[in-house]
Amino acid sequence: MSRSPARVFAALNAVRPPDEASPVLGKAVVLGGSVAGLLAARVLSDHAESVVVVDRDDLHATGVRPGVPQGTQLHALLPGGLHQLELLFPGFRAQAVARGAVEAPPAARRNYLDGRLKVVVPDDDDSLAGSRPLLEGLIRQRVLALPNVKTVTARATGLVIEGAVTTGVRCDTGGGPGIERGDLVVDAMGRSSRLSDWLEQSGWQRPVTRRMPVHLNYATAVFRRAGTDPDPAVVLALHSPGTAVDVAGAAYFAVEDGRWMAMMAGYGADRPGRTAEDFVRRLREQFPPEFGEVAANEMLGDVRTYGHADSRRREFHALTRLPAGLVSVGDAVASFNPVYGQGMTAAALHAACLSVYLRSGADLGAPARRFFALQKVVVDAAWSMSTSADLALPHVDGPYPRGYRLSRWVSRQIVAATVTDVAIARRFNEVVSMREHPRSLATPGVILGALRANRRAR
Repeated sequence: MSRSPARVFAALNAVRPPDEASPVLGKAVVLGGSVAGLLAARVLSDHAESVVVVDRDDLHATGVRPGVPQGTQLHALLPGGLHQLELLFPGFRAQAVARGAVEAPPAARRNYLDGRLKVVVPDDDDSLAGSRPLLEGLIRQRVLALPNVKTVTARATGLVIEGAVTTGVRCDTGGGPGIERGDLVVDAMGRSSRLSDWLEQSGWQRPVTRRMPVHLNYATAVFRRAGTDPDPAVVLALHSPGTAVDVAGAAYFAVEDGRWMAMMAGYGADRPGRTAEDFVRRLREQFPPEFGEVAANEMLGDVRTYGHADSRRREFHALTRLPAGLVSVGDAVASFNPVYGQGMTAAALHAACLSVYLRSGADLGAPARRFFALQKVVVDAAWSMSTSADLALPHVDGPYPRGYRLSRWVSRQIVAATVTDVAIARRFNEVVSMREHPRSLATPGVILGALRANRRAR
């Protein structure tokens, strides 16, 4: 790739849908109707005569889908993700707000580190707070309204590969096996994707899977919210690794239907918030006062818990033998520690990679190496952010990349400076929201600025 990863990353963030549809393939088949699959289908609708989304769930149903067990948990839509969704679906923000999502400009967000309130970056991009079912439901509605997109309720059971080209997928609709033919197959089956098995069973290479054990335990509870204009609307509070608390952090968002959605997380043997009493007590005792104010409201329903054993990535980009007509997106390629909120935004950037690939004169009779090379830039960026933070956790024991001690020291200086310095906080937020590449933080100017800010703070 001739351009640097940082330039590629910036270009992907600037990708816009074409003004007119320009089909380069007949039919595309997307396996999985979650966010990553829906966004891939949206991009494919501009480049395929027809798109079929295959999922075990009825995608026309509303509410939390059975195929998204973490759908009841708190989800963040980073400003970078909101930017991408607005490009793909003009008017998305206004529609979400009309359905009850809450706009969260910089002044309506608070961020704490070890109990210290961080500075507000007044020119930060806006965020949007809403439940996963609301956000995913709106994406699904917009995609399924496209005239060349349809759904099939079925369980995908394997690939159809003829020669060196993927030509379809085997499906079981409950009434017997069948085949859904396509010129391009997109794996969006999430962390539990079976694509690696299918490739190996068909005599192709299986991608290497890298894992970072994190053993995250988190819990989400919903509280009644009074008023229609919450301020603040989004609050996060993190505890640095190694501090003498058993809760890694907590957050709460204003969401639709007059509710607060609150989450807290711990690692390893720490499982905070498993009961309503424990959840409320910890919000009141271990976090800034506004958390206690939220916990004073009526809890609606039960506390929902979820476990995340590891971050993982499947290295499709490194395969030397790969059939043509096949790509993979979203958590099926890489899934990260969910406390960083990267999932939906990363999926949107994978869709941008697919758009660039299809507009670059892609040869669908050859392996999609150009796509996987673009996607690797996105995966590397998200992976480096999440795993560098995970490696600082006391219970995580490597593997440590070369130069980790120095990079970890630099990272601690930058994070500390975000508490008091607007310029450093601005640059940090652009990276965390996936609008800028992590390398933009590793410059002499940023590092020296962080050291000066921390000296002033002392």
